[in-house]
Amino acid sequence: MGNTKSGALSKELLEDLKLNTKYTEEELCAWYTSFLKECPSGRITKEQFEGIYASFFPDADPTAYARHVFRSFDTNADGTLDFKEYIVALHLTSSGKTLRKLEWAFALYDVDGNGTISKNEVQEIVRSIFNMVPVEDQKNLPDDENTPEKRADKIWAFFGKQDNDKIGEGEFIQGVMENKDILRLIQYDEPKKIQEKLKEKKH
Repeated sequence: MGNTKSGALSKELLEDLKLNTKYTEEELCAWYTSFLKECPSGRITKEQFEGIYASFFPDADPTAYARHVFRSFDTNADGTLDFKEYIVALHLTSSGKTLRKLEWAFALYDVDGNGTISKNEVQEIVRSIFNMVPVEDQKNLPDDENTPEKRADKIWAFFGKQDNDKIGEGEFIQGVMENKDILRLIQYDEPKKIQEKLKEKKH
C-alpha cells in the first residue's frame, strides 16, 4: 500500500487517502513523517498502537479497547497496521461518515469475525469502553446503563433480541441509523484531549 518505507507518500496512496478521509495533503504528509519517525519499518504493531492509546488515557486502562480497535483495522490479520490502515483507523474513530463508521463499529463488535454479533461480544466491547471512563464519570450515568452489563442489556433490548440471538451487519447498521440512542450506547466519544494529541502528532 504505497511506499511505506520511503520518505514520501506515493501519489496513488496520497490521492486514495485524500478521497477517503477528512485530511488534506499537507496533513497527510505531516502524519506520514511522524509515522515513520515512530515506526521506521513503515508498520505499527499492536503494542505500539496500545501505547498510543495509553498516552491518551493516563488515568484509565484503554488496553482492551485499543486491542479491539487494532483488530478491527488489521484487515489482513498480520499483526501490524501500515500507514493507510492507521490513518483510516484514526479517521473513522474520530470523525468518519456515518455509514462507514457503522461498518467499522460492526467489525469492532464482531469480535470473532464470523459476520454476526452476539450479546457476549457486545458485553466484551462495552466492558472495554467502561475501562476508559473515569469512575467518577461512571457515577453520573443513568441507572439503567451505569455498568457494562446494564448497557449491553439496553443495547440488546433496542434490537428486540433474546440472549442467544445474533445480529447481522445489515440489521445492526439499520438499527443504529434509526435509533440515535443505540449510536450513543455503542460508541466511545474520544474526549477533546485525544483530538489535541492527534493534532500534536502532526507537527
